[in-house]
Amino acid sequence: MINLFGQTINLKLIVFPIVYITIGVLSFNIIKKLIKKATSRQMNLKASQKQRITTLRTLIINLIKYLIVIFVILSILSLYGINVKSILAGLGIGTAIIGLAFQDLAKDIIAGFFIITEGSYEIGDMIEVDGFLGEVVFIGLRTTRIRNFKGATKIISNHHMDNLINYSNNNSLAIVDVGIAYECSEEKIDKAFEELFNELDGKIPFALKKPEVWGVNDLANSSVVYRVVVETEPAKHFATERFLRREFKKAFDKEHIKIPYTQVEVHNGK
Repeated sequence: MINLFGQTINLKLIVFPIVYITIGVLSFNIIKKLIKKATSRQMNLKASQKQRITTLRTLIINLIKYLIVIFVILSILSLYGINVKSILAGLGIGTAIIGLAFQDLAKDIIAGFFIITEGSYEIGDMIEVDGFLGEVVFIGLRTTRIRNFKGATKIISNHHMDNLINYSNNNSLAIVDVGIAYECSEEKIDKAFEELFNELDGKIPFALKKPEVWGVNDLANSSVVYRVVVETEPAKHFATERFLRREFKKAFDKEHIKIPYTQVEVHNGK
């Protein structure tokens, strides 16, 4: 107790809250470092297993943070003479009220645990949700963050993550449709594909196998459309498709194989 300007001030009520908060922050930082150190030993693990460890680590750290914050708040309330036991005892009724008010929050948390345990997706996976395609950069108790190739980040509530496509679970297929003029012979086309694939052997980015021509995919108005496919690493098919389109253009120009395109003739009537 000290007397300041004629008023008695209990130093305990000033110092102890600061001590509790400091201990809480230090405890969180220490536990966080221990968890990261324990989960950083990822030798001889598959990429999917490393992603699972990273995701679980993030979730556990967030959960510990919330628990420490609650513990510090209750300790400070108890210090000021507030009956914490009665607060905890009243949580039975309070939980029902809070549950009604925060139904979506509860759904998010439950969905977050199922996402982790079922392995629907993990940090580093390439997924698509409602037309938004990007990499999972964060999975929390409430939300998931996805960042696309432009750098835009979409934040989605976990209970809305039930309708998604995961491109990282299995190998992908790069699919390129090539339109070739009708007057070009099949023999010339087959020879051009064969020579190009031999030239690109081992040079196609992210390809796991040699490209295959699946045949004629469409008889369009001005061209015969051939479909070429190649198996790639997970979620790497877009880069492979761009590479193949460029190489097709170069090879066909060299062999004088025409790729038709729409032309408009404008006549100036007199």
